[in-house]
Amino acid sequence: MGQSQGMRYSRRAFLRNSAAAGVFLAALPELVRAEENWQQADPNSGRYGPLISDPNGLLDLPQGFSYTMISETGQRMSDDLFTPGRPDGMGCFEGPMPGTVILVRNHELYWPNRGDSPFEENLNGVLPLPEEKIYDSQHSEGGPCPGGTTTIVYDLHNHRLLRSHLSLAGTAVNCAGGITPWGSWLTCEEIFRGPEIGLGKDHGFVFEVPSSETGLVDPIPLTDMGRFVHEATAVDPVTGFIYLTEDEDDSSFYRFLPNTPGKLSDGGRLQALVFDINVPADTRNWAAEEGGIGPDMFPVGVAMPIRWIDIEDPLAREQELRLTNAASGAAKFARGEGITFALDNDGRSIIFACTEGGAQHLGQIWKYRSDPENGTSHTLEMIYECNDASILDSVDNIAFAPWHDLILCEDGGDGNFLRGLSPEGHIYNIARNAHPDKAEFCGACFSPDGSTMFVNVQEPGFTFAITGPWDIVRGS
Repeated sequence: MGQSQGMRYSRRAFLRNSAAAGVFLAALPELVRAEENWQQADPNSGRYGPLISDPNGLLDLPQGFSYTMISETGQRMSDDLFTPGRPDGMGCFEGPMPGTVILVRNHELYWPNRGDSPFEENLNGVLPLPEEKIYDSQHSEGGPCPGGTTTIVYDLHNHRLLRSHLSLAGTAVNCAGGITPWGSWLTCEEIFRGPEIGLGKDHGFVFEVPSSETGLVDPIPLTDMGRFVHEATAVDPVTGFIYLTEDEDDSSFYRFLPNTPGKLSDGGRLQALVFDINVPADTRNWAAEEGGIGPDMFPVGVAMPIRWIDIEDPLAREQELRLTNAASGAAKFARGEGITFALDNDGRSIIFACTEGGAQHLGQIWKYRSDPENGTSHTLEMIYECNDASILDSVDNIAFAPWHDLILCEDGGDGNFLRGLSPEGHIYNIARNAHPDKAEFCGACFSPDGSTMFVNVQEPGFTFAITGPWDIVRGS
């Protein structure tokens, strides 16, 4: 794993490494904005046209698109373990050979979840791996905690899986995470539990998994990044700062300032976002009887100045961290989930989703800006709030597309969609989960060349590679 020794990264390295995780960052002056051909009110009239029913009952896609199922729960992997269940957040990186990519994939497994774990269902008290490679080898149901990550090498040209293995073991409820510019995946435990419920260790941490590792990584929690119900991360590759979301009804939004950018094991400082003007700290737009302060308190399109406050004890045990933050004035969000770094013609930004934000609890999308080089200050702006489940329902994981739109994974009700959101606020369909389980989409990301979108369906546990005429958005 390459590490940066300075605070700033070169633009060349920035573009190369970010593209390796599916984020197209170069300016696109040729970008075609064909809004006259589609409308927000009908997602099926969007970028790629209506979805075509899949005769196999897995993924409905637009005309000209196709998918390959590259992995499913229970398959034997190259290391002779089993592909774990509940695939969630995922990042894509340059592969070891031309035409290949590496995927690092979370598995949001609780316990016992023995049928979905990477190990044999009956361990008979024998650990299948060296104990030092398992973060928590003991829980009340017996055996290691079943969460963690798997790593896949995939051949883009021949559409086939080349290799797969368990890369992090013994963690719990690995929900989402985020890529880093130095080629690793940050995987987040979405839990704040420990020995009090029969686990062998405290959980609720971020772990780092280098994408180039061909075996199990050392399971070292990055404790300075806080212990809480982590969801996802995004790195600003210019500053090296890491932004973190929290999946709670009254969550904080966090920033981590590493002591050595690119070397997170050196520790750093955790902060929470606070508004720098006299506005309510509750951004959720919930009705008062639901615990909020009323709808429309935070309108779409208003950039508000913010500041950051230091968190003195990121491991807060006596009281969960977000409650301490709120007592210090930190802003409150409705289940912060997906987050991504984005670079467009307006500069750098961090975009994140709040799954239950808004008067209808259908989701909000927020944009944080801090680009002193271009004369901008720290601001936070809500760029979308959904009030119609037929257009967008409970956005979870998000990604930045090669054509500067956001890719939104729904985690709503019956019939979850993979949707796009344009900079102008238009929603359109990309895929529909046609499987009878109707589970959520997770982990959307793009190959560095922009040819392939990868995405997970959490239940019964599929990973897909989707190809098609993505470039028509750019008029090519």
